[in-house]
Amino acid sequence: MNDAANHNDGFEPGRLTAPSGIALAYDVIGQGEPVFLLHGGGQTRHSWAKTARSLAELGYRAISVDARGHGESDWARQYSLPLFAEDLSALVSNLTSEERPVIIGASLGGLSAIVALGSEDPPPASALVLVDIATKIKKDGAAQIRDFMAAHRDGFASIEEAADAVSRYMTDRPRPKNPAGLRKNLRERDGRLYWHWDPDFLTGGMDADPNLERTDLDRLTARLELPVLLVRGEHSKVIDEDSIAHFRELVPHVETREVGGAGHMVAGDANSPFTDAIIGFLAKHYPA
Repeated sequence: MNDAANHNDGFEPGRLTAPSGIALAYDVIGQGEPVFLLHGGGQTRHSWAKTARSLAELGYRAISVDARGHGESDWARQYSLPLFAEDLSALVSNLTSEERPVIIGASLGGLSAIVALGSEDPPPASALVLVDIATKIKKDGAAQIRDFMAAHRDGFASIEEAADAVSRYMTDRPRPKNPAGLRKNLRERDGRLYWHWDPDFLTGGMDADPNLERTDLDRLTARLELPVLLVRGEHSKVIDEDSIAHFRELVPHVETREVGGAGHMVAGDANSPFTDAIIGFLAKHYPA
C-alpha cells in the first residue's frame, strides 16, 4: 500500500482516498503477502490488532481498515453494502498488479467483501474468510446489535460508563478490569465520549439496504469460486447451522470452523482460537 505514515507499535498507519472521495484510514504490519482485515459495524480497525500481529509473525502483511463512517475514516452522506464494497475495491486496486490478497471480513466487513468479490470476474483476491456472517442470518440477533448501536446517542461521561454499557450488552464476556482499551473506539466531543462511528450509519440505508436485497447477496455469493472459509462463534446469535447450510448450497466448496467460547465478536472473544482456525486455511490456499 502507499501513503504509509510513521510507525506506531509496529503498525504503519496510512490513508487512501477512494474514487468516491472518501478517505479511508488503515494500518499495516508485516512484510509478506497482503491480508485485508475488515471489521464489523460499529467497530474500528483496532479490533484486529492481535490478529494482525499474529499474521505478521507468520509472514503476512496485515492491512486493517477503518470502514467509511468508522474510526478515522471519513464520514459519508450515504452508507450501503455496494458503497462499502467500492471502498474495498479501491483499497485492493492500490496493491501491485501481481498481488491478490486474502480478505478477512467480520459481519459488515464480510458482507462488503462478498459484494466486492462477487461483482468482479475474476475476483481481485486469492481467498475469503467470513467471520460470523452469511447471507442468511438470525433476525433477532441482528436486531440486538442494531439496538445496542442505536442506544447512547448522547454519549458517555467516562470510559467506565461506556464499559458498563458494553458489559450489559455482552453478558457472555467478563467486564475488563481495565477498560482503557475502549478509548480507541471512542472520540471526545463537548466533554463527553461517543462511539467512534457515524450515528447516521444506521439510518443511511444499512438497516434495510434498498440497493441490495437478500436475493442479490445470494446471487453474488454463488459466484464465489475462490477458496472460502466461514468461521462461526460457538455462541453466535447471528448465524446458526441453518445459516451455514444455506451458504453451503450457494458455495459448496466452503470450509467451516467453529470457535469455542466465542460469540459474534469472534476475534475479540477468543483471539488465539480464532487465529488458529484461520492459519491452516491460509497456509493451504495462500502461503506467506
